[in-house]
Amino acid sequence: MFPKNAWYVAATPDEIDGKPLGRKVCNERIVFYRGPEGQVAALEDFCPHRGAPLSLGRVCEGKLVCGYHGLEMGCDGKTIAMPGQRVRGFPAVRTYPVVERHGFIWVWPGDASQADPAKIHPLHWAESPEWAYGGGLYHIACDYRLMIDNLMDLTHETYVHANSIGQKEIDEAAPTTRTEGDEVVTSRFMHNIIAPPFWKMALRGNNLPDDQPVDRWQICRFSPPSHVMIEVGVALAGHGGYDAPADKKASSIVVDFITPETETSIWYFWGMARTFQPHDAELTAKIREGQGKIFGEDLEMLERQQKNLLAWPERSLLKLNIDAGGVQSRRIIDRLLAEERGDGMAAAA
Repeated sequence: MFPKNAWYVAATPDEIDGKPLGRKVCNERIVFYRGPEGQVAALEDFCPHRGAPLSLGRVCEGKLVCGYHGLEMGCDGKTIAMPGQRVRGFPAVRTYPVVERHGFIWVWPGDASQADPAKIHPLHWAESPEWAYGGGLYHIACDYRLMIDNLMDLTHETYVHANSIGQKEIDEAAPTTRTEGDEVVTSRFMHNIIAPPFWKMALRGNNLPDDQPVDRWQICRFSPPSHVMIEVGVALAGHGGYDAPADKKASSIVVDFITPETETSIWYFWGMARTFQPHDAELTAKIREGQGKIFGEDLEMLERQQKNLLAWPERSLLKLNIDAGGVQSRRIIDRLLAEERGDGMAAAA
Protein backbone atom coordinates (compact mmCIF):
# COMPACT_ATOMS: atom_id res chain seq x y z
CA MET A 1 0.00 0.00 0.00
CA PHE A 2 2.81 2.42 0.89
CA PRO A 3 6.59 2.03 0.90
CA LYS A 4 7.99 1.71 4.42
CA ASN A 5 11.67 1.82 3.56
CA ALA A 6 11.63 5.56 3.07
CA TRP A 7 11.90 8.83 4.99
CA TYR A 8 8.60 10.53 5.80
CA VAL A 9 7.91 13.84 7.48
CA ALA A 10 6.35 12.86 10.81
CA ALA A 11 6.11 16.16 12.66
CA THR A 12 7.42 19.69 13.01
CA PRO A 13 9.84 20.47 15.86
CA ASP A 14 7.32 22.61 17.76
CA GLU A 15 5.03 19.58 18.09
CA ILE A 16 7.49 17.85 20.41
CA ASP A 17 8.65 20.85 22.41
CA GLY A 18 8.31 19.89 26.07
CA LYS A 19 6.00 16.92 25.55
CA PRO A 20 5.81 13.60 23.69
CA LEU A 21 3.80 13.29 20.50
CA GLY A 22 1.94 10.15 19.48
CA ARG A 23 1.48 9.78 15.73
CA LYS A 24 0.72 6.85 13.45
CA VAL A 25 2.89 6.71 10.34
CA CYS A 26 2.36 3.95 7.74
CA ASN A 27 0.27 2.06 10.30
CA GLU A 28 3.11 2.23 12.86
CA ARG A 29 2.14 3.76 16.21
CA ILE A 30 5.11 5.91 17.18
CA VAL A 31 5.89 8.32 20.02
CA PHE A 32 8.27 11.19 19.28
CA TYR A 33 10.05 13.20 21.97
CA ARG A 34 13.30 14.91 22.82
CA GLY A 35 15.79 12.80 24.73
CA PRO A 36 19.01 13.90 26.43
CA GLU A 37 20.48 17.15 25.06
CA GLY A 38 17.34 17.70 22.99
CA GLN A 39 18.03 14.91 20.53
CA VAL A 40 14.83 13.69 18.87
CA ALA A 41 13.85 10.07 19.58
CA ALA A 42 11.14 7.77 18.20
CA LEU A 43 9.83 4.66 19.96
CA GLU A 44 6.96 2.27 19.55
CA ASP A 45 4.04 3.94 21.34
CA PHE A 46 3.59 1.01 23.72
CA CYS A 47 4.58 0.73 27.36
CA PRO A 48 6.07 -2.74 28.05
CA HIS A 49 4.32 -2.84 31.44
CA ARG A 50 0.60 -2.69 30.55
CA GLY A 51 0.56 -1.56 26.95
CA ALA A 52 -0.47 2.04 27.64
CA PRO A 53 0.48 4.64 25.01
CA LEU A 54 3.79 6.19 26.04
CA SER A 55 2.67 9.37 24.28
CA LEU A 56 0.26 9.98 27.17
CA GLY A 57 3.22 10.40 29.49
CA ARG A 58 5.78 13.17 29.95
CA VAL A 59 9.45 13.87 29.33
CA CYS A 60 11.67 14.33 32.38
CA GLU A 61 15.40 15.01 31.98
CA GLY A 62 15.44 13.32 28.60
CA LYS A 63 13.58 10.22 29.79
CA LEU A 64 10.10 9.29 28.60
CA VAL A 65 7.92 8.62 31.64
CA CYS A 66 4.78 6.55 31.13
CA GLY A 67 1.69 8.40 32.31
CA TYR A 68 0.10 5.21 33.69
CA HIS A 69 2.53 3.84 36.31
CA GLY A 70 5.67 5.96 35.97
CA LEU A 71 7.86 3.56 34.00
CA GLU A 72 10.86 5.38 32.51
CA MET A 73 12.03 4.64 28.96
CA GLY A 74 15.35 5.38 27.30
CA CYS A 75 15.91 6.42 23.70
CA ASP A 76 17.18 2.90 22.97
CA GLY A 77 13.76 1.41 23.72
CA LYS A 78 14.87 -0.13 27.01
CA THR A 79 13.26 0.47 30.39
CA ILE A 80 15.46 2.56 32.66
CA ALA A 81 13.50 2.48 35.91
CA MET A 82 10.07 2.05 37.48
CA PRO A 83 8.99 2.97 41.02
CA GLY A 84 9.43 -0.01 43.37
CA GLN A 85 10.42 -2.44 40.59
CA ARG A 86 13.52 -4.09 39.17
CA VAL A 87 13.45 -3.57 35.42
CA ARG A 88 16.39 -5.61 34.14
CA GLY A 89 14.16 -8.25 32.57
CA PHE A 90 11.66 -5.85 30.98
CA PRO A 91 11.38 -6.32 27.19
CA ALA A 92 12.53 -3.47 24.97
CA VAL A 93 10.19 -1.71 22.56
CA ARG A 94 10.99 -0.98 18.93
CA THR A 95 12.92 2.15 18.05
CA TYR A 96 12.66 3.97 14.72
CA PRO A 97 15.37 5.86 12.83
CA VAL A 98 14.56 9.54 13.18
CA VAL A 99 16.29 12.72 12.02
CA GLU A 100 15.60 16.41 12.56
CA ARG A 101 16.46 18.27 9.38
CA HIS A 102 15.20 21.17 7.24
CA GLY A 103 12.72 22.21 9.95
CA PHE A 104 10.97 18.83 10.03
CA ILE A 105 11.13 15.58 11.98
CA TRP A 106 11.75 12.66 9.58
CA VAL A 107 11.06 9.02 10.42
CA TRP A 108 11.89 5.72 8.68
CA PRO A 109 9.05 3.26 9.48
CA GLY A 110 10.60 0.28 7.68
CA ASP A 111 13.79 -1.77 8.00
CA ALA A 112 16.08 0.27 10.25
CA SER A 113 19.22 -1.22 8.70
CA GLN A 114 18.38 0.54 5.41
CA ALA A 115 17.79 3.98 6.93
CA ASP A 116 20.45 6.23 5.42
CA PRO A 117 19.97 9.93 6.38
CA ALA A 118 21.62 10.86 3.08
CA LYS A 119 18.40 9.72 1.38
CA ILE A 120 16.33 12.44 3.04
CA HIS A 121 14.77 14.68 0.41
CA PRO A 122 17.05 17.71 -0.22
CA LEU A 123 15.43 21.08 0.43
CA HIS A 124 17.71 23.87 -0.75
CA TRP A 125 15.24 26.55 0.28
CA ALA A 126 15.27 25.36 3.90
CA GLU A 127 19.00 26.04 4.23
CA SER A 128 19.13 29.57 2.83
CA PRO A 129 18.27 32.91 4.52
CA GLU A 130 17.23 34.17 1.09
CA TRP A 131 14.08 32.05 1.34
CA ALA A 132 11.04 32.43 3.60
CA TYR A 133 8.75 29.55 4.51
CA GLY A 134 5.35 29.27 6.12
CA GLY A 135 3.16 26.20 6.34
CA GLY A 136 0.83 23.99 8.32
CA LEU A 137 -0.60 20.51 8.82
CA TYR A 138 -3.90 18.89 7.88
CA HIS A 139 -5.19 15.46 8.79
CA ILE A 140 -7.20 14.15 5.82
CA ALA A 141 -9.22 10.93 5.58
CA CYS A 142 -8.03 9.75 2.18
CA ASP A 143 -5.57 7.40 0.50
CA TYR A 144 -2.22 9.20 0.16
CA ARG A 145 -2.21 8.47 -3.56
CA LEU A 146 -5.37 10.53 -4.05
CA MET A 147 -3.50 13.55 -2.73
CA ILE A 148 -0.61 12.84 -5.08
CA ASP A 149 -3.11 12.66 -7.97
CA ASN A 150 -4.58 15.97 -6.82
CA LEU A 151 -1.23 17.76 -6.76
CA MET A 152 0.10 16.30 -10.01
CA ASP A 153 -2.99 17.46 -11.92
CA LEU A 154 -3.83 21.09 -11.13
CA THR A 155 -6.72 21.24 -13.60
CA HIS A 156 -9.03 21.05 -10.58
CA GLU A 157 -7.96 24.56 -9.52
CA THR A 158 -10.43 26.05 -12.00
CA TYR A 159 -13.30 24.42 -10.12
CA VAL A 160 -12.26 23.69 -6.53
CA HIS A 161 -10.33 26.95 -6.08
CA ALA A 162 -12.33 29.25 -8.34
CA ASN A 163 -12.06 32.22 -5.96
CA SER A 164 -8.34 32.02 -5.20
CA ILE A 165 -5.97 30.40 -7.72
CA GLY A 166 -8.38 28.97 -10.28
CA GLN A 167 -9.01 30.42 -13.75
CA LYS A 168 -10.33 29.11 -17.07
CA GLU A 169 -6.91 29.47 -18.72
CA ILE A 170 -5.71 26.46 -16.72
CA ASP A 171 -8.14 24.26 -18.65
CA GLU A 172 -6.98 25.78 -21.92
CA ALA A 173 -3.26 25.15 -21.36
CA ALA A 174 -2.44 21.47 -21.92
CA PRO A 175 0.04 20.00 -19.42
CA THR A 176 3.10 17.97 -20.38
CA THR A 177 4.47 15.10 -18.29
CA ARG A 178 7.87 13.43 -18.27
CA THR A 179 9.66 10.94 -16.00
CA GLU A 180 13.25 11.52 -14.90
CA GLY A 181 14.41 8.46 -12.98
CA ASP A 182 12.26 8.30 -9.86
CA GLU A 183 10.92 11.83 -10.40
CA VAL A 184 7.78 12.74 -12.36
CA VAL A 185 7.43 16.28 -13.70
CA THR A 186 4.17 17.77 -14.97
CA SER A 187 4.35 21.30 -16.37
CA ARG A 188 1.79 23.84 -17.47
CA PHE A 189 2.46 27.36 -18.82
CA MET A 190 -0.07 30.13 -19.43
CA HIS A 191 0.74 33.33 -21.30
CA ASN A 192 -0.65 36.86 -21.30
CA ILE A 193 -3.44 36.27 -18.78
CA ILE A 194 -4.81 38.15 -15.80
CA ALA A 195 -3.60 36.82 -12.46
CA PRO A 196 -6.21 35.20 -10.16
CA PRO A 197 -6.83 36.72 -6.68
CA PHE A 198 -4.10 34.85 -4.76
CA TRP A 199 -1.44 35.79 -7.27
CA LYS A 200 -2.62 39.39 -7.41
CA MET A 201 -1.93 39.50 -3.67
CA ALA A 202 1.51 37.99 -4.25
CA LEU A 203 2.31 40.57 -6.95
CA ARG A 204 1.40 43.38 -4.58
CA GLY A 205 3.55 41.72 -1.94
CA ASN A 206 6.53 42.05 -4.28
CA ASN A 207 5.66 45.68 -5.09
CA LEU A 208 4.39 44.84 -8.57
CA PRO A 209 1.15 45.93 -10.26
CA ASP A 210 -1.71 43.43 -10.09
CA ASP A 211 -3.74 44.73 -13.03
CA GLN A 212 -1.35 43.92 -15.89
CA PRO A 213 -1.22 40.74 -18.00
CA VAL A 214 1.10 38.05 -16.66
CA ASP A 215 2.67 34.78 -17.68
CA ARG A 216 1.93 31.95 -15.22
CA TRP A 217 3.58 28.58 -14.64
CA GLN A 218 3.02 25.39 -12.65
CA ILE A 219 5.76 22.75 -12.53
CA CYS A 220 4.80 19.79 -10.33
CA ARG A 221 7.58 17.42 -9.23
CA PHE A 222 6.79 14.10 -7.57
CA SER A 223 9.55 12.32 -5.65
CA PRO A 224 9.10 9.07 -3.74
CA PRO A 225 7.82 8.03 -1.40
CA SER A 226 5.14 10.77 -1.55
CA HIS A 227 6.61 14.25 -1.82
CA VAL A 228 5.38 16.85 -4.32
CA MET A 229 7.18 20.16 -4.83
CA ILE A 230 5.45 22.60 -7.17
CA GLU A 231 7.20 25.58 -8.74
CA VAL A 232 4.52 28.23 -9.21
CA GLY A 233 4.49 31.89 -10.08
CA VAL A 234 3.51 34.78 -12.28
CA ALA A 235 5.66 37.31 -14.12
CA LEU A 236 4.64 40.51 -15.83
CA ALA A 237 4.02 39.54 -19.44
CA GLY A 238 6.85 40.14 -21.88
CA HIS A 239 9.69 39.67 -19.40
CA GLY A 240 10.52 36.01 -19.91
CA GLY A 241 7.86 34.20 -17.91
CA TYR A 242 9.48 31.54 -15.71
CA ASP A 243 12.91 33.01 -16.49
CA ALA A 244 11.91 36.62 -15.78
CA PRO A 245 14.16 38.64 -13.45
CA ALA A 246 13.22 38.62 -9.78
CA ASP A 247 11.92 42.20 -9.86
CA LYS A 248 9.36 41.30 -12.53
CA LYS A 249 7.74 38.25 -10.93
CA ALA A 250 6.33 36.60 -7.82
CA SER A 251 7.34 32.95 -7.65
CA SER A 252 7.37 30.24 -5.00
CA ILE A 253 7.68 26.55 -4.30
CA VAL A 254 4.55 24.89 -2.95
CA VAL A 255 5.76 22.29 -0.47
CA ASP A 256 3.73 19.09 -0.05
CA PHE A 257 4.81 16.24 2.22
CA ILE A 258 2.13 13.55 2.19
CA THR A 259 2.66 11.07 5.02
CA PRO A 260 0.37 8.01 5.11
CA GLU A 261 -1.24 7.38 8.48
CA THR A 262 -3.32 4.39 7.38
CA GLU A 263 -4.58 3.08 4.04
CA THR A 264 -7.28 5.76 4.07
CA SER A 265 -5.81 8.69 6.03
CA ILE A 266 -2.81 11.01 5.78
CA TRP A 267 -0.83 13.66 7.57
CA TYR A 268 -0.50 16.46 5.05
CA PHE A 269 2.34 18.91 5.70
CA TRP A 270 1.85 21.87 3.38
CA GLY A 271 3.61 25.16 2.92
CA MET A 272 5.13 27.69 0.56
CA ALA A 273 8.76 28.77 0.20
CA ARG A 274 9.58 32.00 -1.62
CA THR A 275 12.49 34.28 -2.45
CA PHE A 276 10.62 37.57 -2.93
CA GLN A 277 10.52 39.79 0.16
CA PRO A 278 11.74 36.90 2.38
CA HIS A 279 12.08 39.06 5.49
CA ASP A 280 8.49 40.34 5.37
CA ALA A 281 6.90 38.33 8.20
CA GLU A 282 3.50 39.92 7.58
CA LEU A 283 3.57 38.77 3.96
CA THR A 284 4.58 35.26 5.06
CA ALA A 285 1.60 35.15 7.42
CA LYS A 286 -0.76 36.44 4.72
CA ILE A 287 0.43 33.86 2.18
CA ARG A 288 0.19 31.09 4.77
CA GLU A 289 -3.39 32.09 5.59
CA GLY A 290 -4.36 32.19 1.94
CA GLN A 291 -2.68 28.88 1.18
CA GLY A 292 -4.28 27.25 4.20
CA LYS A 293 -7.73 28.20 2.92
CA ILE A 294 -6.89 26.85 -0.54
CA PHE A 295 -5.79 23.47 0.79
CA GLY A 296 -8.79 23.41 3.09
CA GLU A 297 -10.96 23.46 -0.04
CA ASP A 298 -9.26 20.26 -1.24
CA LEU A 299 -9.95 18.50 2.05
CA GLU A 300 -13.70 17.95 1.63
CA MET A 301 -13.32 16.91 -2.01
CA LEU A 302 -10.67 14.29 -1.21
CA GLU A 303 -12.51 12.88 1.79
CA ARG A 304 -15.76 12.56 -0.15
CA GLN A 305 -13.88 11.03 -3.07
CA GLN A 306 -12.41 8.45 -0.70
CA LYS A 307 -15.86 7.56 0.63
CA ASN A 308 -17.14 7.06 -2.90
CA LEU A 309 -14.23 4.77 -3.79
CA LEU A 310 -14.83 2.69 -0.67
CA ALA A 311 -18.54 2.47 -1.42
CA TRP A 312 -17.98 1.35 -5.04
CA PRO A 313 -14.68 -0.57 -5.01
CA GLU A 314 -15.52 -2.50 -8.16
CA ARG A 315 -15.85 0.60 -10.36
CA SER A 316 -12.92 1.48 -12.59
CA LEU A 317 -11.79 5.09 -13.07
CA LEU A 318 -10.97 6.89 -16.30
CA LYS A 319 -7.38 7.88 -17.11
CA LEU A 320 -7.22 11.03 -19.20
CA ASN A 321 -4.27 13.00 -20.55
CA ILE A 322 -4.46 15.35 -17.55
CA ASP A 323 -3.97 12.36 -15.24
CA ALA A 324 -0.53 11.46 -16.61
CA GLY A 325 1.39 12.92 -13.66
CA GLY A 326 -0.54 10.91 -11.10
CA VAL A 327 -0.46 7.75 -13.22
CA GLN A 328 3.32 7.91 -13.66
CA SER A 329 3.80 8.67 -9.94
CA ARG A 330 1.75 5.60 -9.00
CA ARG A 331 3.87 3.45 -11.30
CA ILE A 332 6.99 4.50 -9.41
CA ILE A 333 5.27 3.77 -6.09
CA ASP A 334 4.17 0.34 -7.35
CA ARG A 335 7.73 -0.46 -8.38
CA LEU A 336 9.08 0.53 -4.97
CA LEU A 337 6.46 -1.61 -3.27
CA ALA A 338 7.41 -4.56 -5.47
CA GLU A 339 11.07 -4.07 -4.58
CA GLU A 340 10.20 -4.11 -0.89
CA ARG A 341 8.24 -7.34 -1.35
CA GLY A 342 11.07 -8.81 -3.37
CA ASP A 343 8.76 -10.09 -6.09
CA GLY A 344 9.27 -10.15 -9.83
CA MET A 345 7.21 -7.04 -10.52
CA ALA A 346 10.18 -4.77 -9.85
CA ALA A 347 12.16 -6.18 -12.78
CA ALA A 348 9.21 -5.73 -15.12
CA ALA A 349 8.55 -2.10 -14.14
